[in-house]
Amino acid sequence: MGKFGPTEIILILAVVLLFFGGKKIPELMKGLGRGVKEFKDASKGENQDAPEKSETK
Repeated sequence: MGKFGPTEIILILAVVLLFFGGKKIPELMKGLGRGVKEFKDASKGENQDAPEKSETK
């Protein structure tokens, strides 16, 4: 359990196509791509803004 085979992926894609239709899917993928890009940019920004620990003795 947890691994998707080709049959499951095709079934999921067919259900998504039925729910949203062919015209909405590109818009959904663009939105998903933008969200992932913004998440990556935000996570990179947090790493840059965090103060670095310096070891002083």
